[in-house]
Amino acid sequence: MHDPRVHKLADVLVNYSTRVKKGDLVAIRGDYNAWPAIEATYAAVLKAGGNPFFVIQSERFAELLLQHGSDEQIAFLNPLDLERIGRIDVQIAFWSENNTKSLSRFPSEKIAKQQNARRPFMKVFMERAAKKELRWTGTQFPTNASAQDAEMSLEQYADFVYRAGLLHLPDPAAAWKKISEKQERVRAFLQGKKEVHFKVPAHDGHDGTDLRVNVSKSTWINCDGHENFPDGEVFAGPQGVDGHVNYTFPAVYQGKEVEGVRLVFKGGRVVDASAKKNEDFLIKMLDQDAGARTMGEIAIGTNYSITEFSKNTLFDEKIGGTFHAAVGAGYPESGSTNESGLHWDMVCDLRGSAGGGGGAGKTRPGGTIAADGEVFHKDGKFLHAGWPGNE
Repeated sequence: MHDPRVHKLADVLVNYSTRVKKGDLVAIRGDYNAWPAIEATYAAVLKAGGNPFFVIQSERFAELLLQHGSDEQIAFLNPLDLERIGRIDVQIAFWSENNTKSLSRFPSEKIAKQQNARRPFMKVFMERAAKKELRWTGTQFPTNASAQDAEMSLEQYADFVYRAGLLHLPDPAAAWKKISEKQERVRAFLQGKKEVHFKVPAHDGHDGTDLRVNVSKSTWINCDGHENFPDGEVFAGPQGVDGHVNYTFPAVYQGKEVEGVRLVFKGGRVVDASAKKNEDFLIKMLDQDAGARTMGEIAIGTNYSITEFSKNTLFDEKIGGTFHAAVGAGYPESGSTNESGLHWDMVCDLRGSAGGGGGAGKTRPGGTIAADGEVFHKDGKFLHAGWPGNE
């Protein structure tokens, strides 16, 4: 039985997130297990006057390529994919894994080779998006695999997904517009600042986080449901980064969970990287191309409707009271010029032990964010009234 919320989701993605208009060429990407949402979105695009077409994104095909493909085939970039991303007006993507660990046993070298081949694709995608020539959004379709990762039943996970997108409300688009206004206050405050400083005291045997990010020439972006959906962050492209960060949550990429990630930055690049689990995978991803060790994005999570870690970066990076940073490709519209086949977001919790984790009998201190010396975010909360989570 179809969940009626997929029709509300399709309406928001088409008419709010990507603003499909008459004559738009619209690519709808996804696996067949997201078919109810794909079908609803196809119909919504038609009603909006666009010209939709379906692009299959097959988990099984990805496995077969890594299993049977030669090095040349794995590193092959389909020119039709490059042509498509250069021609379409809108892309709407659904992520709906049947097995979130399907690629975890394949050699890291193969995955790195495949990611490196995507650099031209990523370059065109990000440049067209920056010029507003391409409008795009991506969202999660609930599956048992993702529900299992989040330690929920499928019904509970579907509620989690749709509530995070405010689809339980009568008018989700109107709700996102109100959130946009609150996030705009954060964005406006940060625009023009020279340095943002993220600080978490040392605890539990490691040296905490002490990260200074140069944003003097950055453009801060208000993410209010037009690209990732659900959304809830403000981000910028750094000009330089110095210091170290210990990420609170496992960094998940291509189905691999890398736990206990510690990165040391100097001049914007990772000069030392370690992890308690899957460190080899982390290093190989960082070494896949010249831009993979550069920080391409720095962001603050502002979605206080998302409160728990689900091992899905789409949601985890938006958690209100966290910050995240991506190594690899940056978005040109944010001031980043970094190019890479990699874009890997990793999340650091600033809420302290009360915000999640730490274990019985342990406490994890909260952190602060300061801009040009002014602390505006402490223990996971913004300190100014009218900002997200502080009405």
